[in-house]
Amino acid sequence: MASSLTIAGIHAAYGAVRVIDGVSLGIGAGETVVLLGTNGNGKSTIMKCIMGIVRPSAGSIIAVIDGVNHDLIGRTTEEIVDLGIALVPEGRRLFPKLSVEENLLLGAFRRAARQALKRNLDACFETFPRLAERRRLLAGSLSGGEQQMLALGRALMLAPKILLIDEPSVGLAPILVARTIDAIAEMKTRHSLTVLMAEQNFTQAVRIADRGYVIVHGRIAFEGGSAEALNNNDLIKKFYLGL
Repeated sequence: MASSLTIAGIHAAYGAVRVIDGVSLGIGAGETVVLLGTNGNGKSTIMKCIMGIVRPSAGSIIAVIDGVNHDLIGRTTEEIVDLGIALVPEGRRLFPKLSVEENLLLGAFRRAARQALKRNLDACFETFPRLAERRRLLAGSLSGGEQQMLALGRALMLAPKILLIDEPSVGLAPILVARTIDAIAEMKTRHSLTVLMAEQNFTQAVRIADRGYVIVHGRIAFEGGSAEALNNNDLIKKFYLGL
């Protein structure tokens, strides 16, 4: 059963600095939704709010997983992960001195994932054959594109229902960005995931998005109900396409 996520009116700050101001958005069951915005506009903070890393001062975050509603506000990150919500963080955050396989095994954190460890590992290597070829190599020796695959694979080891991906294109050459975005699309389809992806590379992100939002200074400035609506929006043309 597919899962969904609804964020309603959240506010969040770092000390006295308000970063998120009344943000509402939704990710329907089985959708890929993109959250577009340039650096410093609050994309990563929204991801952290969902994962319980940052506590919103107001608003609600509701995840529906296997038909059951879960209020994420007030839960620990560990509890949220155990529900089946995984985050691929900006910058990948791998363990460079551990092998590819060791990094993947560390992703199998929640109980449901530990019970199906071999099956999940096989599924990960099937999705990312390159990782299978390099399973004994240190993560720090991989190329940037391979490291991003490893970060995605580590999240897959969690056997997630909802996948959050923060800035997957950061630090990658254009051709590797395209391959990474394609890998996310394949991963979503193959494993029936619900995906929220924060990204500033509009051209690549919109290729796989069902719909999306644009965030500016901590507020949702535009909601596009389809990839076509995103492509035709004046705000996006100005800030992302230079038109």
